[in-house]
Amino acid sequence: MEANHSETLERLMESLIKMVGKANQKVDGLQRRVIQLETFIKEEKERGTIRIYPEQPQESASSTPHIS
Repeated sequence: MEANHSETLERLMESLIKMVGKANQKVDGLQRRVIQLETFIKEEKERGTIRIYPEQPQESASSTPHIS
């Protein structure tokens, strides 16, 4: 019984390690894409072909007209 418990725990740990590894790969891919996008925006800004507008302050939900 103890051996079965140990094997089950070992399989669960292996699965967890694989899941974390896959999640890390996805994060790395997203980070690369963000860097590419930031580089593209910076280059386009320097060329003057893109304008970045300042963020508009969000209006509160209470000031938004409600349509029934």
